[in-house]
Amino acid sequence: MTRDPAPTGRSAVLQAMRDADEPMTASRLAELLGVHVNTVRFHLDSLLAHGQIERAPIESRTPGRPPHAFRVVPGMDPAGPRRYRELAEILAADVESGPDPRRRAIQVGAAWGRRVAERESLDDVSVQQLAAVLDELDFAPEPVSEGAATIRLRHCPFLELSRHRTDIICPIHLGLMQGVLEQRASAITVERLDPFVEPDLCLVHLAESKEIP
Repeated sequence: MTRDPAPTGRSAVLQAMRDADEPMTASRLAELLGVHVNTVRFHLDSLLAHGQIERAPIESRTPGRPPHAFRVVPGMDPAGPRRYRELAEILAADVESGPDPRRRAIQVGAAWGRRVAERESLDDVSVQQLAAVLDELDFAPEPVSEGAATIRLRHCPFLELSRHRTDIICPIHLGLMQGVLEQRASAITVERLDPFVEPDLCLVHLAESKEIP
């Protein structure tokens, strides 16, 4: 995967708000970023939960209730970039050295996914919500419609590691997605992840989840 992801994640929403000289609505941000307004609302909810933005008053020129607007809370971005590659390599090597490393990698990813689902206060996760989570985590998913059987990922946030540890990193990502869905008892699950089916494409295969007796 060599193509850079389009800037449509939470960081892009935050930067667009920083660049603005006035409070921004979800619809205005969606227009600026060229994404669906529901995707922007998802990221705004996350930014609010993390205390990075706040609601702000806005003047309305039309009758009725004014739309919700938001502005950035001053301060350094607690979700900004970090240099964690060396730590990630150490952890991946530790998983790889144990018995049944693929199973352990999926378990590690699932634990990560459950934390993500809790942090984002997700309800029953739909295909579009899962894609929004993956977008926030920098997997650069292509837009999907509800009921889609696959999600196409155009970027790997652990690209340097996945090139020589595909057998560990990709199962972690599989577990991540499964963990997000299982935590919220979603009607869908991730059946499998096909890495690098093209140089810039990984393919997520979805299926209906099965109830556990």
